[in-house]
Amino acid sequence: MASIYKRGPYQWQALIRRKGFATQARVFNTKAEAESWANVTESEMVRGVFVSRKEAENTMLSEALDRYESEVSLKKKGYSKEKDKIDHWRKSSLGALYLANIRSSDLAKWRDDRLKKSSPATVNRLLNLLSHVFTVAIQDWGMGGLVNPVPNVRRPKNPLPRERRLLPGELDRILAATASPSIGDVIRFAIETGMRRGEISHTKWDHVDLKKKVLLVPETKTGEPRSIPLSTEAIRILSNLPRRLDGMVWSYDEKGLGITRVFQEAVKRARKAYEKECEEKKEQPDPSFLIDLTFHDLRHEATSRLFEKGLNPMQVAAITGHKTLQMLKRYTHLKAEDLAEMLK
Repeated sequence: MASIYKRGPYQWQALIRRKGFATQARVFNTKAEAESWANVTESEMVRGVFVSRKEAENTMLSEALDRYESEVSLKKKGYSKEKDKIDHWRKSSLGALYLANIRSSDLAKWRDDRLKKSSPATVNRLLNLLSHVFTVAIQDWGMGGLVNPVPNVRRPKNPLPRERRLLPGELDRILAATASPSIGDVIRFAIETGMRRGEISHTKWDHVDLKKKVLLVPETKTGEPRSIPLSTEAIRILSNLPRRLDGMVWSYDEKGLGITRVFQEAVKRARKAYEKECEEKKEQPDPSFLIDLTFHDLRHEATSRLFEKGLNPMQVAAITGHKTLQMLKRYTHLKAEDLAEMLK
């Protein structure tokens, strides 16, 4: 039989001592809550289904995140990006709650508040991280009885995948507006290879074999290396580049942030030049021309062009590094008018 003790004017402690089980104790704000918990716990002991929730009840989310970061996240290639998500949860109002006390309703409230500031995709990525923290706590840390609340939260619907491809004339105008020849080479190279921004910025001359026309990508987003066949244009671009003393092919920071910045600047300059031409010709500028274009869209363009050259999905995946056909479809948007020509 459980013992209920009053602790001070506002707290009650429930204490259970039963043969074959470790002593269970928990403090509540009311006597009714203490009695209810004791009844449920003793019933589970009698039925042989009791699992101690002590560690989960005494571990705050912020503490679990600290352990997750040191034991799990630090070993991941994408730790720098994941750290931002960990810091978000650590600083959130849920960070001070015990794991066992976090309910799906708490997360639903967090979701609604966060959607006012962030996109559905960002919210879902944060929930994915939190869900994995709970999974690790249950499976690897032995927090028996802990329930992962994340699967019970209704997820916001992600927006439709981007279908942005280069419009006729956009590439030439962007290249003409670049501040330096090097970013022009990077843009052309991205379209020829379908490489990600970070993969391009990490490329070393040791990774390039011009004779075999192959480029090795040792560090990819998926963590698996891949070899990319180089087109004639890609070979021409690399062959004309000066060799750097540090062995790097391109002179941009490792994360490729510099590539994004100079690309966006070139797009803005190209758009302004286009608008000025339209004004001189007294024409209305196309509202979609040189608008809403990102460097990553070049990967979309490259992937689509590979399909238009007649390569099958497996061949394209070998070049771009996409893991599944579904992922490949997300980045591949063939023009309907071109497909119509193939159906004749």
